[in-house]
Amino acid sequence: MHVLRWGLLFLLSLLLSLFLLLIHLPGALLLGSMIVGIIFSMRGISLHPPRCTFLAAQAILGCMIAQNLTGSILTTLAAHWTMVIVILLATLISSAVIGWLLVRYSNLPGNTGAWGSSPGGAAAMVAMAQDYGADIRLVAFMQYLRVLLVVGAAALVTRLVMGDQAQAVGQHIVWFPPLSINLLSTILLAAVAGIAGRLLRIPSGVMLLPMLAGALLNAGGVMVIELPEWLLAMAYMAIGWQIGLGFDKQIFLMALRPLPQILLSIFSLMAICAAMAWGLAHYMQIDFLTAYLATSPGGVDSVAVIAAGSHADMALIMAMQTLRLFSILLTGPAVARFISAHAPRQPA
Repeated sequence: MHVLRWGLLFLLSLLLSLFLLLIHLPGALLLGSMIVGIIFSMRGISLHPPRCTFLAAQAILGCMIAQNLTGSILTTLAAHWTMVIVILLATLISSAVIGWLLVRYSNLPGNTGAWGSSPGGAAAMVAMAQDYGADIRLVAFMQYLRVLLVVGAAALVTRLVMGDQAQAVGQHIVWFPPLSINLLSTILLAAVAGIAGRLLRIPSGVMLLPMLAGALLNAGGVMVIELPEWLLAMAYMAIGWQIGLGFDKQIFLMALRPLPQILLSIFSLMAICAAMAWGLAHYMQIDFLTAYLATSPGGVDSVAVIAAGSHADMALIMAMQTLRLFSILLTGPAVARFISAHAPRQPA
């Protein structure tokens, strides 16, 4: 029975992903598997992907990002460091204010709103929230709902901005190219660097260490990163299942009462980040799609998948997203504790 459920999950995810590919929606494999995963969860079908599968997918994704990272991105960031700092601070302050309002005006228990409103590092925030007395189930629901909405919006914006170019990108996909020794060296890099990131307990290290090591080795001519589309497709689907199957029907029912406030907080943060993207595009003279994905509030791995299916500047996007992730991981716990201690509760 368990095998049949996994088989059905794979088949339905594949069919929906193919449909999304036919309509040229970026990140189709991620979105298709994520949507089917949510449907399974809401129907009460409990499936738990092996943790190693998700970690392997993140390591492969790190190598994919490494292909697009060059030394020129450091020059770009250095030339516009003031705008980069302003955007990071604005994101942190906006999420802190939204978290304060959630604690003040919602029915979320305890300090759940403060931890759930963090604009990034979903897995890390969920893990740390438990140590500070927050309802880990509601924090997880809020975090992955944010990721779901951000990914959906990013895919939609990418499709609207690209227009007919999305069709051209889809037509150039070669799913099963000839294999070479470069694929073996890439898988070895993903395995070694991913395991190292895990053992060193670096936040998101399973993705970030292969990304950094791969970028250095690729740029230095030591190796050529090779990732066939079928391997990337497997990684995208694994990440989509991790998000989709993370939803829970019981938690959804529990969150129904404060759901309007939760949705308002997420959409408010997305709107603020979209406004910053408009300013970034004008200030740095870059296309809006790159700016939007660079300032998108959360889901580093998911944003990378969406960006890979577009003509956006992957290097700039991942540099900004990585900086945002680290800033959230460094300041998130302190901000959540401060909000929990100082935000007055609404009288019953």
